[in-house]
Amino acid sequence: MTTTAPQVADAPVKPDAVSEPAETDLTPDKAVTLVQRVLMPRPADPLKVRSLYLDEENAPVRVRQDGRHSGTITAGSEVSFATYFNAFPASYWRRWSVLGSIVLRVTVAGSCRIDVHRSKADGESMHVTGVSHEGDDERTLEFELDLAPFIDGGWYWFDVTADSDTVVREAGWYAPQAPAEEPRLAVGICTYNRPVDALAAARALVEDAAVLDRLALVTIADQGNNHVKDAAGYAEVKAALGDRLRVVEQPNLGGSGGFARTMHEAFTRSDATHVVLLDDDIMIEPDSLLRARAFAAYAKSPMLVGGQMLALQNRSILHSMGEIVDRETFFWTNAPNTEYHHDFGKESLRESPDLHRRIDVDYNGWWMCLIPRAVTEQIGMPLPVFIKWDDAEYGLRAFAAGFPTASLPGTAIWHLSWGDKDDASDWQAYFHIRNRLVAAALHSPHKHGGKLFREMLKADLRFLINLQYSTVELHHLAYRDFLAGPEGLFAGMPQSVVRAREVRATHSDGQVLPSSADLPLPSMPTAKAVRFRKIPVSPVSIAKTLVKGLVHNARPVDEANLETPQLNLAFQDARWFLLSRLDSATVGTADGRGVTFRRRDPATFRRLAATSARYLRRMSAEFPELQRRYQEAAGDLTSMDSWSSAFEQWGYERV
Repeated sequence: MTTTAPQVADAPVKPDAVSEPAETDLTPDKAVTLVQRVLMPRPADPLKVRSLYLDEENAPVRVRQDGRHSGTITAGSEVSFATYFNAFPASYWRRWSVLGSIVLRVTVAGSCRIDVHRSKADGESMHVTGVSHEGDDERTLEFELDLAPFIDGGWYWFDVTADSDTVVREAGWYAPQAPAEEPRLAVGICTYNRPVDALAAARALVEDAAVLDRLALVTIADQGNNHVKDAAGYAEVKAALGDRLRVVEQPNLGGSGGFARTMHEAFTRSDATHVVLLDDDIMIEPDSLLRARAFAAYAKSPMLVGGQMLALQNRSILHSMGEIVDRETFFWTNAPNTEYHHDFGKESLRESPDLHRRIDVDYNGWWMCLIPRAVTEQIGMPLPVFIKWDDAEYGLRAFAAGFPTASLPGTAIWHLSWGDKDDASDWQAYFHIRNRLVAAALHSPHKHGGKLFREMLKADLRFLINLQYSTVELHHLAYRDFLAGPEGLFAGMPQSVVRAREVRATHSDGQVLPSSADLPLPSMPTAKAVRFRKIPVSPVSIAKTLVKGLVHNARPVDEANLETPQLNLAFQDARWFLLSRLDSATVGTADGRGVTFRRRDPATFRRLAATSARYLRRMSAEFPELQRRYQEAAGDLTSMDSWSSAFEQWGYERV
């Protein structure tokens, strides 16, 4: 194949581009190392999902695909690659990598024009350079593009205008220099009775030849009794990976223990330099692994590289761009300048100014996160906390040691969004609270926790007026275990989920029924129910409704309402202003598979509210001493040796 330098065509250029000369008079073959492949959609992808790969707004006929890396654009069409998976997140590479430029390489056949654009942090776009190609001969074009203007944000992308049917293939973004070291990549998948999902994630990786070639090890921490080795598809994955596949069967130690196992295997029993942690219940774009690997290879110093989260149930939606921990309340939240729940099927990248600014984060969820061996060697392993907060705490610990995290756009998995879950009120509420307290003891800058305990009291009261007594009981279990100190974290791990489930089941709101049809029909007349559902919006109406709800919770209960629910409520309708004025209601679960029967109990309300206040006052007063104890124990809790001893004690089997 002959590679020729692109020629500048007489196309109009925006005045903004005058200060940025088009760098098209380059010697060919500047592309050295591929860092991001340009991808075509999967053949079965619906139109909304195609928007993650191609902007076909000005294409009367969709791009015809030949695999994931080649497509034909029909004559008369203009297709933009200003999309989530195919634009280049230049600002992130400008901020965190050693590169000063990036090379776009694209092979075309057919009369067409290639135009390169960039955006600024505010989303304004400008033309950078372009070139025309005539005829059906195949031609490879390269554009070396400066990364200097991207300190605060911005992307690069290219558009193709086809005068005749045009084939675009093997396009990609390349580094103009080799990395100082080629990362040796391990993958760790943690699963509990989801062998099919875990194998699907592994299969997606091994079916991509480029990804398979880069894998030094794949470890699956199998923590259930429905084993990976017995599932359909295991033989295929095993055949593809051979000795590079390691399945470790162990007791259920949650995500913390499962991911710790995969890190332990990668860094004690292989020469891997980086491990990528993956949830089992995901769908992955395999190139994301190569992008995270490349980003780590060119990083100025070791850092964590996270994948962003797309919504599995609505795959054109970017659910999470990046997260931080608010040190005042010590709770996770969206990072500044993020756009939550952005739908690319409705607004393309070019139409979305909020997606162009660089987002700085405290941590990345372990649905997908790359961790270098150098980080683990310095700061240790995850906390032994079963689930929740292990990823956030690890990111905070890494940051404190000088290892930042980047949530890299275009590097992503699809995962069930937390908007489709209710794990803050089910048995997992125990881990949410206990582990938040442990993380705060390790990292809060406030002597008495800042606003942490005030926010926890407000949360407990909110759950109580929502008739979720089991959730507050779980909070109290978490408070007691936190006050007991760090000594029991390792020992309590295997049985912690059993204890949480037992406490959850002590109240009717913690017991899931198949359907509201299993109970009598609701007693409240429809007209009255409509008035109850009216949402208070003004500060005065909110205050009045809250006072009425609190007064109602102190009054005796009509015994008839304990057997017959007053209302049947959908999960999304179970709001405080409604439930606080009821004696009983059935409420659908977040997954839509059942209902819980919530019943008001004034004595339980008073007991739990008083207990919450007592525990929270005590924790606030004792917080400095608790911080000292947890911080002194942190080194032992997170050491490789401690985890090695724990794994030996709990027992495991390598398959």
